[in-house]
Amino acid sequence: MAADGSIPAPLDAGLVRVGGAPEGFDAKLLADLVRRTGAPVLHVARDDARMSGITGSLKIYAPDIPVLRFPAWDCLPYDRVSPNPEIAAARMATLAALSQGWKRPSVVVSTLNAVTQRVPPAKAIREASFTARADTRIDPDKLTRYLSCNGYVRASTVIEPGDYAVRGGIIDIFPPGRKAPLRLDFFGDVLESIKRFDPASQRSAKKVDRIALAPVSEAPLDDDSIHRFRTRYRDLFGNAGFEDPLYEAVSEGRKHQGMEHWLPLFYDRLETIFDYLPGRAVSLDSQIEEVYTTRLATVADHYETRATASGDGAMGAPVYKPVPHEQLYLSEQAWAEAFAGRPVRAFNPMPTGSGPGVVDAGGKLGKNFSVERQSSELNLFDAVARYVQELNFKKKHVIFASYSEGSRDRMKTMLIDHGIKNPVELARWEDLGEAKGYQVCLMIWRLEQGFETDDFAIISEQDILGDRLVRQTRKSKKAENFLTEASTLSTGDLVVHVEHGVGRYLGLKTVEALGAPHDCLALEYAGETKLYLPVENIELLTRYGADDHTALDRLGGGAWQARKAKMKNRIRDMAERLIKVAAERMLRSAERMIPPEGAWDEFCARFPYQETEDQLAAIEDVTEDLASGTPMDRLVVGDVGFGKTEVALRAAFVTALSGYQVAIIAPTTLLARQHAKNFNERFKGLPVAVHQLSRFVPTKQATETRKRIADGT
Repeated sequence: MAADGSIPAPLDAGLVRVGGAPEGFDAKLLADLVRRTGAPVLHVARDDARMSGITGSLKIYAPDIPVLRFPAWDCLPYDRVSPNPEIAAARMATLAALSQGWKRPSVVVSTLNAVTQRVPPAKAIREASFTARADTRIDPDKLTRYLSCNGYVRASTVIEPGDYAVRGGIIDIFPPGRKAPLRLDFFGDVLESIKRFDPASQRSAKKVDRIALAPVSEAPLDDDSIHRFRTRYRDLFGNAGFEDPLYEAVSEGRKHQGMEHWLPLFYDRLETIFDYLPGRAVSLDSQIEEVYTTRLATVADHYETRATASGDGAMGAPVYKPVPHEQLYLSEQAWAEAFAGRPVRAFNPMPTGSGPGVVDAGGKLGKNFSVERQSSELNLFDAVARYVQELNFKKKHVIFASYSEGSRDRMKTMLIDHGIKNPVELARWEDLGEAKGYQVCLMIWRLEQGFETDDFAIISEQDILGDRLVRQTRKSKKAENFLTEASTLSTGDLVVHVEHGVGRYLGLKTVEALGAPHDCLALEYAGETKLYLPVENIELLTRYGADDHTALDRLGGGAWQARKAKMKNRIRDMAERLIKVAAERMLRSAERMIPPEGAWDEFCARFPYQETEDQLAAIEDVTEDLASGTPMDRLVVGDVGFGKTEVALRAAFVTALSGYQVAIIAPTTLLARQHAKNFNERFKGLPVAVHQLSRFVPTKQATETRKRIADGT
């Protein structure tokens, strides 16, 4: 074992089991492996969550190493649906890069489900590319045929990878693997310019000189592929008639949902992701052998179910004739052959001894504070601080891994409050080497469980606070996101212009103005008058929510302005009444309730989700009201699961810790019971008593609760 804990070189072909490589630390070993080989390395994660985890950890250890994602289809084997377009685009972007002879030191990160499924041959992907340069002659019809044959989806507005749109002499394309779509401006058959553009605002941006397109679907629909499919389909299943919707659709060159599950029929032969990386090193996630066995059984089971079910259209069921699974998925023999002649490193989180074919990387799982978390007699963060001091005494750096900037800042405050001096915010792993002494550091790193080595210890947010149920942050709705609402705005929809009123959307048009083309939204008003609104002024529009039979306003007419004036007057009257009520409330006084800082941070940290922007805003508004010295009158509105209870919990905490009592009134006994359970769990260990009072509470307990309410305890 090398002194820095990395895998020794040179790398001989064959399997080496690497123990002492817990999740998180395995990414460092993988980065070291890439640097030693100076070539691409394929990493096989056991599932999507582990693929995402090691991708995030690689960004921590080695942000300079490119990562190519090769995810698995998000559908079951032999399903009736196609994979998600974004997943298909990500797969094809990686295959296209590898097919061109990609040799840069990098990581191709994938999952077991993905690598055990065969893929189109590299030669076919390479030959299916389409390249063009600005100021050259390109047949637009030839380009659109290429797009439709290679899995691109025609849309009114380009939003997602794999979309394309045609509007006169402009073709918008979102190629797989690119961060932004491209706008191709034709004059006849001359490609005048290629520009990137923002799919949210539809505004054109930086020019590019060249475009390189790769297929977005693994199942092509060009003439040769269709001919191969028809021939091989008949060879496998006999004659197919019009009652077979798949055969009929492909024969006509139409995309059919789920046709990717017949991938072997579109090519003379298929390859594997291993064939794209001949002789390259492979690293395996822990438990891969067990997951592969399960995967093999799952594929066989789905095939048998399809093969033995009524797949001939009987009983009204659609025809489904599955391709033999060994043609689409790797058998045990093919799986073993994939690793022959290449270095293979299988990670294991548990420490092992060293010997032939086995090395120990020196890592181990970190401490979990579940016992301290459940104890009502111990302060959780006092226990964390003591453990940090023990690690520093052992001459180890300590890094706290948090899920977000907010949780990192909160963790920093709590550590300082409990005696940890000068914790340092760490932006890059390399900065740890510049630290003097044995520091306590904080990083944004979505790590489920911490680990330790001889030199450092990682403590994750989950180790301390329990499972973090991280939700995807909902972005606030802004004007420039108008077109991104699932492309629901289509020709004929009604919209409202802030100055001109209700009009009908006719689509995006390119208008020549001052000698330059401008992308505009075409709007129709009464009398068939037109208004062309530049996309940069799109915030002036909103969707009209009523039925499509509403009369259009007249451009330059007074009806819309009259309706606006009438509505403004009504709003002004309502505002006057509200201001009067608010003024009366401001004249009254209330106790100022301010949360104690240390206890407040600890209470907030127990929330098992990442707060949304709206949730944080509501909490801040409520706590400011409680500290203002005036009565609070606030309504918090949100759908189920949007976090209203957390706002109430934090308001209750501020009030109770200020020495006052709180009543939570629920509409049903079931909800009262649920709230009582939640409040008891969150206030555990705090000097606050939580009681339930409903008709299902025993009489003796209810009497005692009423007595304690009366005497303030």
